[in-house]
Amino acid sequence: MTNIIARRNFLKFIAGSPLVAGASFASIASLLPSGSREAFAQSYDVLRGSRRALGPDGVITAPGDALDVFEFEPAAKKALLSQGAPAHFGYLQSGVDGNVTRDANHTAYANYNIRVKRLIDARKVDTGVTIFGETWASPIFMCPVSSLGAFNPEAGVAVARAAGKRKQQMILSTVDDASIVDVNKAHGVPAWFMLYPTDDWAVTQALVNRAETAGSPAIVLTVDRQGGRNTEELFNARRQDERDCTGCHTPGFANEVSRKANFFGINVSKVTNLYGTGMTWEFIDRLRGIVKGKLVLKGIMTGDDAKEALRHGVDGLIVSNHGGRAEESGQATIGVLVEIVDAVNGRVPVLIDGGVRRGTDVLKALGLGAAAVGIGRPYVWGLASFGEPGVDRVLQILDDEFITIMRQTGALNIKQITRDNVSRA
Repeated sequence: MTNIIARRNFLKFIAGSPLVAGASFASIASLLPSGSREAFAQSYDVLRGSRRALGPDGVITAPGDALDVFEFEPAAKKALLSQGAPAHFGYLQSGVDGNVTRDANHTAYANYNIRVKRLIDARKVDTGVTIFGETWASPIFMCPVSSLGAFNPEAGVAVARAAGKRKQQMILSTVDDASIVDVNKAHGVPAWFMLYPTDDWAVTQALVNRAETAGSPAIVLTVDRQGGRNTEELFNARRQDERDCTGCHTPGFANEVSRKANFFGINVSKVTNLYGTGMTWEFIDRLRGIVKGKLVLKGIMTGDDAKEALRHGVDGLIVSNHGGRAEESGQATIGVLVEIVDAVNGRVPVLIDGGVRRGTDVLKALGLGAAAVGIGRPYVWGLASFGEPGVDRVLQILDDEFITIMRQTGALNIKQITRDNVSRA
């Protein structure tokens, strides 16, 4: 019996050896005695089954095959191109002008290092965070992304289910294809609502009322879409798109939002602009007067604007440049975070998004003072390629990476992540 066990263990070792990783079963088995081939076949099948399945193009074929969130990007591109929708992928990827700001959002994280600590028992860490009285299981939240139906028929509902199962918060865009009512049901607890106010106050009121009636505890006003934008990558992708897109993209505001669930039943005949171009701080005062819950401004990039927001009764801020889709300033969100955190001096929570791709990015942002950290493109890559399971896997990867680096810093909970953990590179 001892010899049989030893032989089986040896065959398992051979099956798992990198020396035979690229060889076929038949070529290896032919070298073994006939009595050993069955045991080798069992070991070979088990170990091969545990390896990642990549397609002939090197793209993952299932969410569980991904090693990091970057692997979902080519999978999303492959899925959308197979649907004949290159413009949808172009929309997702595009920044403005030459994508300088989009790329800076991520690359700027390399300007910061993480200071680690040793000999701390960090086997048990708590990633929970409380914002506005809500406790989230992770500081990672889902940013609002418009028109998620372009990437999966279930749109924001699929994202809500994935986030809800993990007890992570999400912000739904005004112009998602799913309604705030359906998203809140799928999420299990109410999501935050990102507001594009339009230039008709009656529509603004109706949208706020719809979200708050559905239970959303926070209205997140996007303030960074005031100057227009040149999304060159999207425009180039449209040149390659051979579909008739007029059914979804007929010119005119009423046509633009007629399919968007959050506008159903609202008279938009007087609206000419979705983003409320022309908003001033007086608009914030007016909005503050009708929002019963929390009011958050998304798109703040300077300490001066952060201080002004506090003077107008805002409850929270999101440091954001719309994922590099608002302006070509070249300024990364992580680069201005400390300025804004210092400006508010703990009076309101400061959240951040833009370029987050690793758990280490999350820790750096938290260390510099962010209360929570948003992701956008990564979860949409997961949604486009594999639907809800893809979103879930993206969240799992980032959470796992984040927990790993928390342990390396010796932080047992979010409050223990401070500026002492982060240094300039």
